[in-house]
Amino acid sequence: MLSNHTIEVIKSTVPVLEIHGTNITKRFYQRLFENNPELLNIFNHANQSQGRQQNALANAVLAAAKYIDQLETILPVVKQIAHKHRSLGICPEHYPIVGETLLAAIKEVLGDAATDEIIGAWAEAYGVIADVFISIETEMYAQTEQQRGGWEGFRAFKVDKKVIESDVITSFYLVPADGGVIATFEAGQYVSVKIENIPGEKNTHIRQYSLSNVPGKSYYRISVKREDAYKEKPAGKVSVYLHEQVNEGDMLMLSAPAGEFTLQAEDDRPVVFISGGVGLTPLVSMFSDLMDNNTNRQVKFIHATHNGNVHALRNQVEQLASKSPNASVHWCYEQPTDDDKQAQAYEHEGYIDLAWLHQIVATNDAHFYFCGPVPFMSKVNSLLKEWGVAPTDIHYEFFGPAGDL
Repeated sequence: MLSNHTIEVIKSTVPVLEIHGTNITKRFYQRLFENNPELLNIFNHANQSQGRQQNALANAVLAAAKYIDQLETILPVVKQIAHKHRSLGICPEHYPIVGETLLAAIKEVLGDAATDEIIGAWAEAYGVIADVFISIETEMYAQTEQQRGGWEGFRAFKVDKKVIESDVITSFYLVPADGGVIATFEAGQYVSVKIENIPGEKNTHIRQYSLSNVPGKSYYRISVKREDAYKEKPAGKVSVYLHEQVNEGDMLMLSAPAGEFTLQAEDDRPVVFISGGVGLTPLVSMFSDLMDNNTNRQVKFIHATHNGNVHALRNQVEQLASKSPNASVHWCYEQPTDDDKQAQAYEHEGYIDLAWLHQIVATNDAHFYFCGPVPFMSKVNSLLKEWGVAPTDIHYEFFGPAGDL
């Protein structure tokens, strides 16, 4: 329990963190990897180079400062981060290293403004916050390992099938190398894939990929976009390796499924899925789950992509929708090809807008799930807010560190 004085000191740092938070977290990660290079085997280097991880940590530190006397307010965010930590293999012994490095970064960036009183208060607060994370993650580790088909750490899986879904997305069907049972999962969750042998790379690389198949099968499926497909984007070391080097019969190391982006199954109101690009993967899993369980809910699946050449899993989604008179699918192509136009392969050209949504979805009293590139999600979020959708009915997932919409 933190004293009132400590809480007051922490809250007094909020204005400073709003200004200098990202500079602190940038220096934090620099110091962390300088002093603990082995941690480069856990953290996503691409997110580091793009600044996403630094921004995410800055937002988390700021939220902790704002709600230091009401930590239950940020518990959903804590659980979301804890799922990531569990899937990566973050352990209790990592927390003292992080705490020491964070305090040093605060002191270095703020200089004399970081008084002994402030550093002392943050040291005390960090201890309380770390204990919350460790407690939640310990429970997650135990639950993951003890469930039927569960396991500790990373487990070897064989690529049973490799299926090209579009010009940029390929699916990998993964079965356990030991032939044993695998843990089930909730539709919308992901697994971490650990790659230790990328040519020219000295570090291990871990990436999270959404499970794109329905739960309850004897295999997992991930559908991976090759991230160097467009010249304006940096090459994705892991995705390119998976596309070019990993073949049927090869082995991949997987964590057990994790994640908080799951269906509100207890609600019988309509469900609307809105995806952009490879963001359809967790939504296809949710859609499959609803269709396989013969739901009576009204379900709309809306997908936006560049054109038919990069539209993955289309046939599967259409076949699933045909199972229920309550389900429908709707395609939006930004720049349809001549073949797309001739085949009338899409319903809407350009970008998703509110007028088109109104044509598809009869009510805003529904659960809306969306996933895709950050600009896409920001636009969808704005449209739903403009429409007056209740905040509690808006659900989304970032691929990578959490950000702002």
